[in-house]
Amino acid sequence: MEAGASAPALWPPMFNFSANHLVLLSRTECRRCVVFVMKDDSTRRVYRLYDFTKSRIITSDQYYCVSGKVNSADKLYLVIESVKPDNKHACASTAPVPVDGAGGRPVG
Repeated sequence: MEAGASAPALWPPMFNFSANHLVLLSRTECRRCVVFVMKDDSTRRVYRLYDFTKSRIITSDQYYCVSGKVNSADKLYLVIESVKPDNKHACASTAPVPVDGAGGRPVG
């Protein structure tokens, strides 16, 4: 190897990522990790996020801010390092409203 030449990296480079305004679409438990499919309601992008600790509690009733690392080997893996509620965006209820208006408190 010539002087000044660097050896090839043994591991693919890791890059930081972060996203806000994410809402949960689905959660799948695998043998090695939990896979969350989340959508950014601002950009409409959909992300597949991997939790190898299997410790994240993410529900579909609120928005989240997520940060982590991107592994850009042969596939794109977004590995979660941090998840917190996105307090800047209130999540609208996805519960359907009954056609007759029923479901509220009784009158009288």
